[in-house]
Amino acid sequence: MDRAVEATLFAAEEPLSAEALSGHLGDASPADVRESLKRLASHYAPRGIHLVERAGRWHFQTAPDLAHLLRREREQVRRLSRAATEVLAIVAYHEPVSRAEIEAIRGVQTSSGTLDVLMEAGWVRVAGRREVPGRPVIYATTPAFLEHFGLASRKDLPGIDELKAAGLLDPVDEAFDAMTAMPEGAEESEG
Repeated sequence: MDRAVEATLFAAEEPLSAEALSGHLGDASPADVRESLKRLASHYAPRGIHLVERAGRWHFQTAPDLAHLLRREREQVRRLSRAATEVLAIVAYHEPVSRAEIEAIRGVQTSSGTLDVLMEAGWVRVAGRREVPGRPVIYATTPAFLEHFGLASRKDLPGIDELKAAGLLDPVDEAFDAMTAMPEGAEESEG
């Protein structure tokens, strides 16, 4: 069974779930496939390629410490705008979320181009419509989002304490105090 699972994943064009592998292998149960995947992941852990699960789907990837050896040309880095980064974070932490909810959280209007960029990147998708008057479209992240950011699930997103510890999130009070602080030695003048 391990060899069949390994060969199927190696030849697959995209990551596969245990259920998809089970269906492809015919008589294998999803439980047996999951056990095989665990054994193969352990087998590949010390090797140059790893068998990893992202968003419930399995694939082979280069070991992180060797990835630099395979880069032949420098990747073109495309930075997201601040608005797109904010929208992506809101969708990731609050999904499924409508455009109106995104705008309420951000406090500003969100252009359709921002969501289009995230959908073109394959990180955000239309997840349906909210069952309220007007039936607004709701958005959610995709397995490609989890895969790109190395997350097994949304539960792996960092919390507020982790973001603060990484210096990515300043407490509002500290930021306000820093903006309003008087220079040392200056005294308030009346009048």
